[in-house]
Amino acid sequence: MPDSPPAPDLDLRLVRYFTAVAEYRHFGRAAEALHITQPSLSRQIRRLEQQLGARLLDRTPQGSRLTEAGEVFLPRAKALLRSAAQAAAHTRAAAEPSRITIGYTAGLIVTPAVRELRRRYPDADVRTLHLDWHERHTALFEHRVDAMVTRLPFPTEQAHVTVLYDEPRVLLVPLDHRLAGKESVTLDDIADEPLPRVADPAWNAFWRIDPRPDGSPAPDGPFVEALEDKLELIAAGEAVAITALPRVGALRPDLTAIPLHGVEPSHVVLATRAGDRSRLLAAFRKSARAHLGANGL
Repeated sequence: MPDSPPAPDLDLRLVRYFTAVAEYRHFGRAAEALHITQPSLSRQIRRLEQQLGARLLDRTPQGSRLTEAGEVFLPRAKALLRSAAQAAAHTRAAAEPSRITIGYTAGLIVTPAVRELRRRYPDADVRTLHLDWHERHTALFEHRVDAMVTRLPFPTEQAHVTVLYDEPRVLLVPLDHRLAGKESVTLDDIADEPLPRVADPAWNAFWRIDPRPDGSPAPDGPFVEALEDKLELIAAGEAVAITALPRVGALRPDLTAIPLHGVEPSHVVLATRAGDRSRLLAAFRKSARAHLGANGL
């Protein structure tokens, strides 16, 4: 029987580029997220396709779509990246047992808990990393961060989640909106107001309150990918948004927040990988409860 052809030596960087295009379904947006040019991204994807001997993506007028081969490769590509990240993280943990990276998302402060951890473990390498909202699940399970302070909802399978405190939800509107200046509003007041949408169904369900308690759908607003774009659309009068009232940070001067009554608050949590048991994680969890919890900030 003839020998089987050698397996291709896949470049993990190219695999990561492919998963980005598969996620965004658009070469331009994926290139922007990867901080490379679109022509360069196209060349890298062609290189990967040559290595695999299969076309993975088709361009369309609306962006790009996976071929049948691409659909087969995508879950395996994600598993490959996770495996590589875990291998690197476990190796670093063995070589550097006193290292931890703490992630956090917009409007949240981790400084008091981080300072306490550094005070208790002066020889430890304690790092922080700001995360975009859509990076939360991947950052934790690709081992870019070891702990994360963020808001629910996000996928919490295989995660250990501790609620630190709650934030009231508010309605964000431009200063010239008909509701601006009111002491509070309810869902009935915004029954016909369009709210921005994102690609995450769980996010839409919670932050758009979709469907509403009576089963009716929330009015569709513009599709957004970045917080700044959402704020710009609200300021321009294209939509309103339900958001958290953070403890820190100032609103844009052309926006105002109105308390939204009759809805549950946002939950700020500390998330770690369920199987991680390092002394630094345990110490940070204790510090986060003390310094970031309901009475901490």
